[in-house]
Amino acid sequence: MSKSITLYGIPNCDTVKKARTWLDDHDIAYTFHDFKKAGLDATLVQGWLKDVPRDVLVNRKGTTWRGLSDERKASISDDASATALMVELPSIIKRPVLADGKQTQVGFSDALYQQIFKE
Repeated sequence: MSKSITLYGIPNCDTVKKARTWLDDHDIAYTFHDFKKAGLDATLVQGWLKDVPRDVLVNRKGTTWRGLSDERKASISDDASATALMVELPSIIKRPVLADGKQTQVGFSDALYQQIFKE
């Protein structure tokens, strides 16, 4: 595969660990972007939103979402407000995000990655 693959997430997330292990076990080269340390910008998040609906990208089950005020939760009503929230609080993003320049996938399962990386 000649595409450049980037896996976005945080290193201590169990799902990110599983995705990294899967990629390593299948000898798939990728760059890991720790978005808690390296941050994110609005342009990157907006690019993801072209492939992934904000309701998938914003993890509404996690502790970061639960910690928001009801007013803040209610204010996330369009891609612009969701983008601002994800740039401000990257840990609210469902992980991992896998991007290869052509498509963006969110989450990890063995079946999903087999489908993405089938020869």
